[in-house]
Amino acid sequence: MQPLIVILGPTATGKTDVGIRLAERWNGEIISADSSAVYRGLDIGSAKPTPEEQQRVRFHL
Repeated sequence: MQPLIVILGPTATGKTDVGIRLAERWNGEIISADSSAVYRGLDIGSAKPTPEEQQRVRFHL
C-alpha cells in the first residue's frame, strides 16, 4: 500500500505549493477536498490551483 500524506490548514497558507512539491518529488497526485474548489468560475476567494499549477501534477478536485 502506498503512503497517504494529508496536508491541512486554513486558506492561503501554502498547502498547494507543498502538495505540488511532494507530488513532483514522489510522482504523486493531489486530491483536493476544498469545498469551494469544486465550483467552476469561483476563482476569487477560493485559492484554487492555477492552470499552471494544475499542469505540473495531476489534480483531482
